[in-house]
Amino acid sequence: MDLQLLAALVLGIAAIVVIVLWTRLDAFIALLIAALVVGFVAGSPITDTLASITGGFGATMGSIGIVIGLGVAVGKILEVSGAADALARAFVRALGRGREPWAMAGTGGLVSIPVFCDSGYVIMNPLARSIARRKRTGYVTLALALGCGMTLTHHLVPPTPGPLAVTGIIGADLGGVILTGLAFTVVLMPIVVLYAKWMGPKLESEIVPDVRTAVYGSVGAAMDSARGSAGSAGSATTSAGSAGSITAVDDGPSTAAEEPDEDGPEEITHALGTPPDGEKPHRMTAWLASLPLLVPLLLIVANTVTTAVDRNRQGVLAGDEGYEPSGAAEFMSFVGSPVVALIIGILLAVYVLLPRWITRPQVTGWLAQAASAAGLILLITGAGGALGQVLRDSGVGDELAETISSWNLPGVLVPFLIASLVRLAQGSGTVAMITAASVTAPLVSGLGISPLVAVLACCAGSMVFSYFNDSYFWVVTRFTGLEGVAALRGWSGITTAVWLGSLPLLLIASAIL
Repeated sequence: MDLQLLAALVLGIAAIVVIVLWTRLDAFIALLIAALVVGFVAGSPITDTLASITGGFGATMGSIGIVIGLGVAVGKILEVSGAADALARAFVRALGRGREPWAMAGTGGLVSIPVFCDSGYVIMNPLARSIARRKRTGYVTLALALGCGMTLTHHLVPPTPGPLAVTGIIGADLGGVILTGLAFTVVLMPIVVLYAKWMGPKLESEIVPDVRTAVYGSVGAAMDSARGSAGSAGSATTSAGSAGSITAVDDGPSTAAEEPDEDGPEEITHALGTPPDGEKPHRMTAWLASLPLLVPLLLIVANTVTTAVDRNRQGVLAGDEGYEPSGAAEFMSFVGSPVVALIIGILLAVYVLLPRWITRPQVTGWLAQAASAAGLILLITGAGGALGQVLRDSGVGDELAETISSWNLPGVLVPFLIASLVRLAQGSGTVAMITAASVTAPLVSGLGISPLVAVLACCAGSMVFSYFNDSYFWVVTRFTGLEGVAALRGWSGITTAVWLGSLPLLLIASAIL
C-alpha cells in the first residue's frame, strides 16, 4: 500500500483516539479533525477536502438524520409512559418462574431497541431487584442478563441510533439489517443467559454492602454480617454515578407492582405524575406498549420483503436497472420507508400510550428532551459520513481495499477488527461502530462482502470488552454493586463473550450473503 495513504489512514484514526481520550473535545470534533488530517496527509487540496466533509455530512444527514430523531422520540415516550416497564413485566409473566434470567435478557433486548441503554437499564433495574428480593438470591445473574440483553439490540438492531447510523453510512438496506440484527440477537441471547447464570453466583458474594441491603433488605444485611462485613440492617443509600441513586428498601416486596396481576393490566411505574381529579390512574397493557415499536419495525421489514418478492417476480436483481415497482410494492415503499414508519410510530406513542389528561407542553417538553439526547448522535453520525467521504475522495479507501483484497483475510474481519480496536481505545460503542463504518464504506466492494454484512461487522465488533472508559460499564456495575475485578469478570466478561459469539455468525453470514 502507498505509504502516504497508509499514513493518512493511521493518523486519522489515531487523531480520533487521542482527541477523545486526552482532550476536552468530543467525538464530533474528533471525527472532523480526523477528516482534515486524512485529507492533508493524503495530499488532497484543502478545498477538495472541505467539499468532501460538507458533502459527506449532508448526504449522511439526508439519508438517516430524520430517522434517528424520530427513533429517539419514540423511545422517550416509551420511557415516560411506563410502556417499557409494561413490556418487561409481560416478559416475566410469559416465561414464568425459574426462567427469570431469560425474561430479563429478553426484556433488555426489546426495551433497548428504541431506548438508550443507560436510561433503559435505570428504568428496568428495579424489576430485577424485586425478582431477586422475592427469590432471596440471584441479583447479579439478573442484572448481567438485563444489561447484556440491552447491549445486543443496542449494537445490532435499528432504530437504535448506532446501527441506524452505520446502515446509512454504508448504504445497506434497513429492513435487511433489522431482520439479520434480530436473528443475531436471538442466536446470541443464550450466550448472555448462560454466562450470567455461570458467573452470577460466583459474584453474588462480591456485591457491595449498600447495594446488598438495597436489594435484599435485612436479609442482605444479615448475610453481610455473617461474613464479617460492615453491612447494616438499616436503610442505606449509594451513588449510582451519573445515572442516579439507589435507595435501600425494607425486606420483602415493596409495592403492589412487584406482584403484577396475571389477569389484567397492572400499575406501571411512569413519569406522568398524578392524574387530575375525576381522571382514572394511568394503566398500560403490554400489547398497547408494543404498538409504537412493533408497527414501524413491521412496516420497514414488510417493505423489504415486498420489494424482494416483486423484484423476483419480474426477474430483476437488487441493484439492477429497469425495475418498475408494482402498485403494492410502491405503496409499501412509501409506508415502509423509515421516515414514514417512524412518523407512524411517534403518532402511536403520543396518542395511544399517553393518557388524555397529559398536556401539550408536557409532551413537547419530553420530545424536546429526546431531541437534545439525539443531537450529539446526529452530529457524530454526520461527522462519520464526512470522514468516510474524505477517505473515498482522497483515494485512501480504494488503495486500502486493493491492499486488503490481496491478503488471505476474510473481508468481514476488517470492519469487525476496526470497530473492536476503536472500542477498546475510547470506550463508546456508538463512536466505534460509526468510525468503523466510515473507514469501511469505501472498501465494501473491494472486500467482497455485502453492505449488510459490513454493517453487522461494524456493530458486532463494537461490543468487545466494555470497561472503565465506557459510561454504560459504570451504570451497570454501580447498580449491580460490583467493583474492581468483580466488575471486570461480570460485565467486561459477558460483553466479550457475545463479541466472540458474533464472530462465527459473521463468517457464516458473509459466506451466505
